[in-house]
Amino acid sequence: MPSVNESPDVSPRAVWYPEREDITIYGILSALADPTRLEIVRRLAEQDEQCPFDFLEIASKQNLTHHFKVLREAGLVKSRYEGRNKFTSLRRELIDEMFPGLLAGLLEAVAAAQSKAAAVVQR
Repeated sequence: MPSVNESPDVSPRAVWYPEREDITIYGILSALADPTRLEIVRRLAEQDEQCPFDFLEIASKQNLTHHFKVLREAGLVKSRYEGRNKFTSLRRELIDEMFPGLLAGLLEAVAAAQSKAAAVVQR
């Protein structure tokens, strides 16, 4: 029996993503309850794709691996490989279709909270 790496049908970099019916509002809100993951989603919303190493200033490599796994298992992000590089993006269309206004409202609330906090610091 061939191993996963020898099987022609399975890429050694194949990653599991939840199917549409497995994505729940509870899983999404739970994933976004962590400030680091919320910041990751905020940054991914600003730019189509990013390398996970672009986030090293907010967490260590080990912590980022965990946070991206939680976001992936919640159905919020997807990744693709280009050679040795990994690029991650939001599954924005799917989430917006399933939960209209959720990400936009959440990201707007985060932006408002950040600008309010910045105004308090400037005083």
